[in-house]
Amino acid sequence: MDYRKLGTAGIKVSVLSLGAWLTYGSNRIEEERAVACIRYAIEQGINFIDVADIYAHGRAEEVVGRAIKDHKRSDLVISTKAYWSMSDNVNDRGLSRKHIIESVNKSLKRFDTDYIDVFFCHRYDDETPVEETVRAIDDLIRQGKILYWGTSMWTGANIDEAYDAVERTNANRPVVEQPLYNMLDREVVEGELERTVAARGMGLVVWSPLAQGVLTGKYNDGVPADSRANTVDKNWFAEQISEERIGKARAISALAAELETTPAALALAWTLKNPVVSSAITGATKTSHIDENLKALDVKITYEINARIESILNNKPVTA
Repeated sequence: MDYRKLGTAGIKVSVLSLGAWLTYGSNRIEEERAVACIRYAIEQGINFIDVADIYAHGRAEEVVGRAIKDHKRSDLVISTKAYWSMSDNVNDRGLSRKHIIESVNKSLKRFDTDYIDVFFCHRYDDETPVEETVRAIDDLIRQGKILYWGTSMWTGANIDEAYDAVERTNANRPVVEQPLYNMLDREVVEGELERTVAARGMGLVVWSPLAQGVLTGKYNDGVPADSRANTVDKNWFAEQISEERIGKARAISALAAELETTPAALALAWTLKNPVVSSAITGATKTSHIDENLKALDVKITYEINARIESILNNKPVTA
């Protein structure tokens, strides 16, 4: 396993991490299988497990908490998030001081641990002053309940606003941003956000590096009966498997076969070549999925390979 720092912060995370979105704690995977996946991932050197309070409405945190009981806590980097509504209570959402502090305390109980390594603001909250959010998180850091914090799906301008608040209050700065990023979804990262996190010394831990499974090639010939496509919003997933995206996925699969690797390994390796990416969050409902993802560590994206990938993604022929 390879490990990278979260930007310029001292903490190091495995370049491949394990995420609990749409899997652990839900009906899609039995708890015993989920625990087995988490423990197997740790045995393979994955030290970073990413969760959120909203995942299975708290149940994912409980499953992860159970799974890590047999492991030394200090060997692991556990993250969680808050923002989305967790109940009908008008204050049980957003990034207010009240919601952040109450959410973190609830997450700690569900994990059955004393601290969270990385706390993410799951979205930008335009109803709460950023300074209020920054102060609340800083208080939790000073109490030892959070070690580091970051943002998720914030723009470069949002992050700059947080840094202004950090400087005014002498608070701990955010060290990581968690955006959507993969071969087929590049617009969120490449450009303003990339420049901002580099300038601020932040790292990226990216979600959906396999584009909801599209880049594994599993949808190249249609939707399998046991696919996630049958458990999520049909209109949303139809966009994920549009003719254009599947066409590119087929071409990536062909290139991977030529390189004697898998399309998933090639897609993950491509994501990890970005110098501001610290880790790619992967999902797994079977231990075999983890083994497949680990193959990315053996793939080297050369200049020539990258040129061929870009030609596929931009629908342009490779030129000498």
